[in-house]
Amino acid sequence: MDFIQTYAWIFWLGLILLFVIIEMFTLEFTFLMLAVGSVAGLASGLLGTPWYLQVVIAAVVSVLLILLLRPPLLRRLKRGADPARSNVDALLGLDGVVLSTVTALAGQVKLANGDTWTARLAPGVTVTDLVRGERVEVAAIDGATALVAPSQSKEPIV
Repeated sequence: MDFIQTYAWIFWLGLILLFVIIEMFTLEFTFLMLAVGSVAGLASGLLGTPWYLQVVIAAVVSVLLILLLRPPLLRRLKRGADPARSNVDALLGLDGVVLSTVTALAGQVKLANGDTWTARLAPGVTVTDLVRGERVEVAAIDGATALVAPSQSKEPIV
């Protein structure tokens, strides 16, 4: 037990280093809070606290930081995030025009962003076919296929 007490500071430094490295890859503040908890364990050890109390102190500080400090840090970090939707989210609700007849099985549409997609009717659409030139709206994306429904919009597609 004397060995553990004597060299606990090396253990804490190793943990701090490990947690900081993991945090650099995850960027979610969880491992940063664990690293700060480990700093509390190291500090208590340097003040002469027994090793088992160092572990308790590190655990309590880590849990408190994760529960109390991490959520506001994440909110503050995401406050300045780009509000623009991207990837599939950017396609949902996008208008388009039918290039070749869209049925429940196949078809092709050109979306307002200029992309041409294979398409089929979205589930729940009562129309049997959408013919060339009709306006559509993307309801969902299934792999590389746009699931479309007739559009209610009268604005021209640019």
